[in-house]
Amino acid sequence: MERAGIIGGLGPESTVDYYKLFIEKYQQRVNSRQKLPELYINSINMYNIFHFISENQMDELIEYVGGAAKQLESIGADFIVIAANTPHIVFEEIRKQVNVPMISIVEATYERTRELGIKNAGLLGTKFTMEHDFFKEQFWKHKEPITVPSEQQQAHLHEKIVDELENGIVKENTKEDFLRVINQMIEESGIDGLILGCTELPMILKEGDVAIPLINTMEIHVDKMVEHMFRDE
Repeated sequence: MERAGIIGGLGPESTVDYYKLFIEKYQQRVNSRQKLPELYINSINMYNIFHFISENQMDELIEYVGGAAKQLESIGADFIVIAANTPHIVFEEIRKQVNVPMISIVEATYERTRELGIKNAGLLGTKFTMEHDFFKEQFWKHKEPITVPSEQQQAHLHEKIVDELENGIVKENTKEDFLRVINQMIEESGIDGLILGCTELPMILKEGDVAIPLINTMEIHVDKMVEHMFRDE
């Protein structure tokens, strides 16, 4: 059986959810609670990630996350995922540093939007995910629109993600802030699906909170992990 390698800590709350969801979906696939997937988790520091991106130190970011990937490969991981959206800003560069497959959360999410028939996606996440193009490019290269909030809204939502959700804190007034932004995007931009482009967002946003589908990038990513485990069947 292949061993998964997870670059986690980005943040810790969602890494726990990745671990639990991967086990749950694996056991569903094999129809047994007596079987468990084997995996490694390399937990690194999300605040280092934020610092490198804020200071535009992309070489340092590639070295830091790439080093984590190489460590996982060296101890026996057969494939690797980065358990967060934001570090995918340098995913292609990191992918080149290892010889084992890496599964992209961005590529997997785009595929799911096509399956769901989403024509005009919205995107929420950290300000780095919203302001940079690495996520949007998946849609642009297929000549499809993707909408993000205003710069002021991005800054506010980023603060709530980093100060609260990354630390496991969920507040009702913060949820109201997110819903206000989403409903504005629906009304003004006509989005028909919303990508939860931060793996902590499912802590605060649930299906049915708004009138459009919520696209859970973490669950999509874990589905791809399990699919990879059984690709030769």
